Amino acid sequence: MTSAYEIDLDRNQANYAPLTPVSFIARAAFVYPNHPAVIHGARRYTWAETYTRARRLASALRHAGIGNGDTVAVMAANTPEMVEAHFGVPMSGGVLNTLNTRLDAEAIAFMLQHGEAKALITDTEFAPTIKAALRGLAHKITVIDIVDALGPGGERLGESDYEEFIAKGDPGFEWKHPADEWNAISLNYTSGTTGNPKGVVYHHRGAYLNALSNIIDWGMPRHAVYLWTLPMFHCNGWCFPWTMAANVGTNVCLRRVEAKVVLDAIREHKVTHYCGAPIVHAMLINAADEWKQGIGHKVSCLVAAAAPPASVIEGMQRMGFDITHVYGLTETYGPAAVCAKHGEWDALDIGARTERNGRQGVRYTCEEGMTVMDSETMKEVPWNGETMGEIMFRGNITMKGYLKNPKATAEAFAGGWFHSGDLAVMQPDGYVKIKDRSKDVIISGGENISSLEVEDALYRHPAVLAAAVVAQPDPKWGETPCAFVEVKPDATVTENELIEHCRAHLARFKAPKKVIFGELPKTSTGKIQKFVLRERAKSTAAIE
Repeated sequence: MTSAYEIDLDRNQANYAPLTPVSFIARAAFVYPNHPAVIHGARRYTWAETYTRARRLASALRHAGIGNGDTVAVMAANTPEMVEAHFGVPMSGGVLNTLNTRLDAEAIAFMLQHGEAKALITDTEFAPTIKAALRGLAHKITVIDIVDALGPGGERLGESDYEEFIAKGDPGFEWKHPADEWNAISLNYTSGTTGNPKGVVYHHRGAYLNALSNIIDWGMPRHAVYLWTLPMFHCNGWCFPWTMAANVGTNVCLRRVEAKVVLDAIREHKVTHYCGAPIVHAMLINAADEWKQGIGHKVSCLVAAAAPPASVIEGMQRMGFDITHVYGLTETYGPAAVCAKHGEWDALDIGARTERNGRQGVRYTCEEGMTVMDSETMKEVPWNGETMGEIMFRGNITMKGYLKNPKATAEAFAGGWFHSGDLAVMQPDGYVKIKDRSKDVIISGGENISSLEVEDALYRHPAVLAAAVVAQPDPKWGETPCAFVEVKPDATVTENELIEHCRAHLARFKAPKKVIFGELPKTSTGKIQKFVLRERAKSTAAIE
């Protein structure tokens, strides 16, 4: 029997509109047209101007043949063009594919081919990579060059540059909401450490909701000043281009993330918020004291990683920066969990406070579910802080799936939950604490060793700048921990000193058997590339 509440009460234009984050910029431009939206060197744009530029971009893309569902790729640094693309491309009906600027030509070519990009907006800095990638494409692609005065320059590959291209667009372009909020808004490729990367598809609904969750779960006040230390190509900058439009804040762009440049920007523009991996925060903690002078206002930071070292959380607190830990994956629009803070934690000593704040926490406001399960039985693990399982997500800020990869999509969503691949425990208060990636657990003599636990001990040594621990083959134990360590400038430490330091903080069998010093390989988002280190550890073991 049909409920009375469903009779003659249908959706119509007056009571329903598909959700899209593009609507945020229209409101920002209407309510606060003259508020600064984007700062990049001497370039300044208000929200009204940014909205106009995005509409011009959308109009020009339509004239260039971009239709609904067509892919528009962007290879760019954190510049105004990247902000505008997050609105102009979906306004045109296209799907935005932001490309990792540190990838090689072969990887970029795969993404352009797999995503069937019809247009490519590219900064001239990356011309050598793009030129090589375009040679292998089987289809024609429209190329538009970004010529940024603050960039190093480079060869122009397109028929026009970005400014010439959008100048042909209509500033009053009448964009439409997507016919369905489930329609794709963006395509983001995973890192592809084994085999080809997978294309993660986001929908308008998820992007809208995660953009709002960023504000709610970070407690962002209206008109925040946000510094772009996080690459906008990474999970669409964790949805922050859309967040900042909803917040009607100011985007401060940066082409390069360097300690002095970041601290100068924070001071000059009174930056209130920024995001980054632990390595970004560690860089600021270890920066010269004179670079930090004159920053007297509150700065809020989001740190994201499987588990940020305690030294990073403590270091940021000692600097006076307010740090919040978030957690997520490309498949969850960036952050989908937050270590929601409690007032009573402020009374704890810094060590206990760090332990509380270092957890992956609880689901974002706009995510429906987050838990830890046995991946075989799909039963939730006990809340005892000891039983390990896999972190699972479900809800509106979980991807549509992997582009053209039904097998991987089905595996990711097996049992009605998204499988993260991260191993964790549920603590008695319901907060999730990661123990390791499933592939990073070290099994030594039948005992499981968490690489993250060993890394945390290493980070507590004053000479350690960065550390990563992986399994090294061992003829007796099967595997033993091998530590790769980057030492702080002007600091010295020996292999034996670090091993003894770990033994003082861990069970002896968990301490590294070997320590290798040198710069650690990192991704463009600051994550340490453990797959590279695993191969080095194997090679070292073979030689020995």
